[in-house]
Amino acid sequence: MLRIRSVLFVVAFYAVLIGYLLTTWPFFLIPGRAPWRIVISWAQVSLFLQRWIAGTRVEFRGRENIPDGGFLIAAKHQSMWETFALIPCFPEADFILKKELLAIPVFGWCAARMGMIPVDRNGGRKALVAMCKDAKKVVDDGRQVVLFPEGTRRPPGAPPDYKVGIVFLYDKLGQPCLPVALNSGLFWPRRSWVRRPGTIVVEFLPPIEPGLDRSTFMSRLENEIETASDRLIAEALAAPNPPPVPESFARRTAAGPL
Repeated sequence: MLRIRSVLFVVAFYAVLIGYLLTTWPFFLIPGRAPWRIVISWAQVSLFLQRWIAGTRVEFRGRENIPDGGFLIAAKHQSMWETFALIPCFPEADFILKKELLAIPVFGWCAARMGMIPVDRNGGRKALVAMCKDAKKVVDDGRQVVLFPEGTRRPPGAPPDYKVGIVFLYDKLGQPCLPVALNSGLFWPRRSWVRRPGTIVVEFLPPIEPGLDRSTFMSRLENEIETASDRLIAEALAAPNPPPVPESFARRTAAGPL
């Protein structure tokens, strides 16, 4: 049954995505942010399909920690899931994404049209400066910038690998940073078509105030996101009918307390 539901969801998910891209792209010619409602609608439909086909529910915790106005969002990245599931939570946000995604037909054009911020991961300091310049325009407009500080998906429980880009942004923007922990990789594993039933939990942690030195900020951000994400993983694994324990998480727990 798991395989059947997974296949049905994957087919439905990509069919809906392609359908949205092919039928709604003309609306992205409309000036302003109005077409962003289409993206929000697609994300909401995808979450609906995930719940009713794959049996995966979603719980968002800590909404009271989300500040007003422009700020930086640093989210744990375990799967493709959070790249769309966070959109309805931050309907005015711009995401920082690798520039290669802009080369995808239709999708790349729509992403560029909506102001997503591309970054060349091999571009060094010049790329970071350009990213910060674009991000500053967003927060100065009272909106949010979403960044996955590890740059790519990491298996649940894998050793953290935070990149310098998040520190650079935090330092230059001078705005609060909202850490986001999650356990999505248990239910939407990377490099797998299996979609497991259960409850994905996303937790918005208390924002980190601006003005910390770079080393202190990085240490605090990593510690808070990793500690909370490990807690959410352990919580899901202790629930009835849990997903399989990821090897990366099992190795860390075998080495001692997290």
